[in-house]
Amino acid sequence: MSYIEPPRRLPLMLRLTLSLVEKRLGKRLLANRILAWYPKALIGSGIMEALVAHAEPEVPPRLLALIRLSVSFLVSCPFCIDMNARDFPGKGLSEEEIKGLQGLVPLDAIATLSTRERAALRYVGCICSTPVSFTPEVIREMRSHFSERGIVIVASTCAQVNFWARLIQSLGVPPAGFSTECAVLNLEKYATLK
Repeated sequence: MSYIEPPRRLPLMLRLTLSLVEKRLGKRLLANRILAWYPKALIGSGIMEALVAHAEPEVPPRLLALIRLSVSFLVSCPFCIDMNARDFPGKGLSEEEIKGLQGLVPLDAIATLSTRERAALRYVGCICSTPVSFTPEVIREMRSHFSERGIVIVASTCAQVNFWARLIQSLGVPPAGFSTECAVLNLEKYATLK
């Protein structure tokens, strides 16, 4: 249960927009509904979500999926893990890779990860640390595998998931049930309300 409930009545345009998004995803989006208390936050978040990278030649969908799921685990957001892990086999991710993103298996021990993917995941780990801190080696690796544009795509994708994770966690929004069939996610381990 979230910390607060959404408004009982939503303005018509917000209600229509939410209905379309929820129909496409097949789930009720409690976080978005709660944001209707402050429509500017809902609209701004929606615009940001509409503009995030989905299929870029330099940062393909599989790598974007790895980044999104890695951030979700690093910031311990059960909703984000649930959302970003949906249909993980269809995104080309294995259970072993998910265990690596959880820190249960060293990334270097996962043969299916390319050196480019490992470089991006190390960079993501630095972005998600507090304080944010990068070693020269991590930056060198990123620059050797990605153009400036690619680095911005990786960084902005990471920041976008961080934004949603912090917002969703601050509202106490539980997982929506996108990935309930996947035991390897251990969603209960990432609960933020103790």
